[in-house]
Amino acid sequence: MSMSPEQKAFLAKRKKEKLLIRLIQILIVVSFFILWELSAQHGLINEFVFSKPSSIFQTIYQLILANNLFNHIFTTLYEIIIAFVLGIVLGFGIAILLYEFPLLAKILDPFLTMLNSLPKVAIGPLIIIIAGANIKSVITMALLINLIVSVMTIYNGFQNIDSHKIKLLNSFNATKMQKLTTLIIPASYSTIISSLKLNISMSQIGVIMGEFLVSKEGIGYLIIYGTQVFNLSLVMSGILILIIISFILYKLVVALEHKLLKNKS
Repeated sequence: MSMSPEQKAFLAKRKKEKLLIRLIQILIVVSFFILWELSAQHGLINEFVFSKPSSIFQTIYQLILANNLFNHIFTTLYEIIIAFVLGIVLGFGIAILLYEFPLLAKILDPFLTMLNSLPKVAIGPLIIIIAGANIKSVITMALLINLIVSVMTIYNGFQNIDSHKIKLLNSFNATKMQKLTTLIIPASYSTIISSLKLNISMSQIGVIMGEFLVSKEGIGYLIIYGTQVFNLSLVMSGILILIIISFILYKLVVALEHKLLKNKS
């Protein structure tokens, strides 16, 4: 089926708009680094505290030469992915459990709220004593941060399903499993995707917090080590790498979102 001239014009305009947005975004990033470098060189900012792009890139290059960088990146990525998968699977399962048993949801509601508001770093020493000063503590810290958020987000999505549709399925004597698979879960796709986006960021935050406490490798370890030896270029290098990791992980979740929504349609 051939497209009309109007459709072609619309698609061409949309493509140009996307390209323009990408070019502006790249220009903003490049301008930021140039301004940062010039400000440091001319003493407008404290180079010791804020470092400068040339020093940061040199530090990253030295880490690559020393065969240290990719090991730290892979360690952090591994911990993030494990925490992310566990958070989504457990969060999804607990949300379904709470939805199917409203009395249980009412009982646990204040406890979930308290756990969500509790600063997880406050129980960091307890996590280390229980799980040990190893990767288990890092993943546990990340799971404590992302799990409750996932549960509450997905559960609230289930709660907002159109009650008339549920009554319609009830009139056909649909089982709980049938209602879940044909209505509740499909109708909550957007909420589940939002939970994925939130979970991946919470997992990264939790992993870095865990690495601050116990890890001997990972990007969080690089940052805390750089702080201890007053190597602020190493600190800023770790932060820059974390930003890049966040961007890549977000894009992967967005790609998953497009695939799920495409399958749904």
